Amino acid sequence: MPPTRKYEQRLRARAAEETRRRILDAVYRRLADAPAEPVSVDKVARLAEVSRSTIYTAFGSRAGLFDALGMDLLQRGGFTAMVRAVHHPDAREGLRGGIRGNVLMYAAHRDVLRALYSMAQLDAEAVGGAVQRLERGRAEGMNGLATRLSEQGLLRDGLTTEQASDTLWLLTSFDSFDLLCTGRERQPEQASAILTDAAERALCR
Repeated sequence: MPPTRKYEQRLRARAAEETRRRILDAVYRRLADAPAEPVSVDKVARLAEVSRSTIYTAFGSRAGLFDALGMDLLQRGGFTAMVRAVHHPDAREGLRGGIRGNVLMYAAHRDVLRALYSMAQLDAEAVGGAVQRLERGRAEGMNGLATRLSEQGLLRDGLTTEQASDTLWLLTSFDSFDLLCTGRERQPEQASAILTDAAERALCR
């Protein structure tokens, strides 16, 4: 392929990514500024200074837009580091590091995540679907961690892997984080310590 063609392709790809970023930032601003109001594609298009068709070209659908936003929030909040912490060879350290990483990830975008989780109840097709897909990923991660805790002989006697997974599901939820950080005014590191202590006392020998 001629160098000029490659250069043009790089420019187009960069422009597409910049447009995508601008659209996601517009959704973020809309959720932060008006968390109680539905997020319309028209409003996002105006904020991002693009057409409606550009949004659908970039994300496929309104549901695809919220899917992308959810993953973007996690990635920017430290999702990769959290996953790496969960997969520590020592499952107990994975438990500690995973909960801490989870709390920091939620804390990075608390207000927007609160709006997103609240909107999921009112907009089940687009926002609700995005939240469900995020939660399925968390469930798989907690099932895996519970299995590793069991395989390494770290679970309390009589506690099944399923019971451990249920406990981890509860303690790593956004609501558990938010009840501590917002309801009890705990700082993220404090919330992390509280949740980690609760998990170890409930699950581990």
